[in-house]
Amino acid sequence: MHGTAPSASADLDETTVTEAAVASFRDTPDPRLRACLSILVRHLHAAVREMEPTLEEWEVAVDFLTATGQKCDDTRQEFVLLSDVLGISSLVENINHRKSSVATEATVLGPFHMTDSPERELGDSIDEVGKTEPCLVTGRIVSVDGTPLPGAGVDVWQADEDGYYDVQRPDVLPPGNGRGLFTADGEGSFSFTTVVPSYYPIPTDGPVGRLLLATNRHPYRPAHIHFIATANGHIPVTTHIFVAESPYLDSDAVFAVKSSLITDFHRLDDPGKAAEHGLPNPYVHAHVELVLEPSRGGGRG
Repeated sequence: MHGTAPSASADLDETTVTEAAVASFRDTPDPRLRACLSILVRHLHAAVREMEPTLEEWEVAVDFLTATGQKCDDTRQEFVLLSDVLGISSLVENINHRKSSVATEATVLGPFHMTDSPERELGDSIDEVGKTEPCLVTGRIVSVDGTPLPGAGVDVWQADEDGYYDVQRPDVLPPGNGRGLFTADGEGSFSFTTVVPSYYPIPTDGPVGRLLLATNRHPYRPAHIHFIATANGHIPVTTHIFVAESPYLDSDAVFAVKSSLITDFHRLDDPGKAAEHGLPNPYVHAHVELVLEPSRGGGRG
């Protein structure tokens, strides 16, 4: 007889079905998959026992998950958004980045890293539409001992000063606006020009938005710029810098703010420096140090 999963039994009830479900995965060849499914089944069953949902409530839950999947496409990931607002994305990032205290803290990827960033030269602008609050971002990628990491990569993406990513307004914003893939110089340094990002609401036109409305939660994220830094022999880091004094730093809808990532965006009046970077004067400047922890196996992440 093929397969060893237990057959259905009239004797199964709310006290015995959990163990039967766990046992059904006992022949799973991958031990990690088997262990994860067992943990998931036990905790889901425990949650259902605690909630005691009605059949109508369970149908609503299934409809919600169905709608979440239906909202996903090439540029929209509603399940990532759901993971974000439940705090799960933040939890997973923290579990997977238990680094030394001097390494840059990781935070969520977010739902808008859905398209490749265009490769750009150091100093290029990632603002392709000429918004009104110009900003210079400079940075260095270093190891935990302060050693610069020449040739390190940094992937950057952000919302514009109206709070939109390019994929949200394809009829207004050109593809790649607010995005750039840079290679650090021999000192591990990089720079680009952009605009000061705005705080913004996460998308609320789908099931996740309806969940926030039903729970009286606001959908806003504080102003920030995303980074993924990679270097040979080091663990990649996915992180943000948050604009100091932005609204919602104390109530980020996706639980991503960490005090070490809050960054001053200084307003400068320096015509010479502004001209050097092709910016009008005055302009805003932010600097970020991305500190990577060495990996055991080496190789670029």
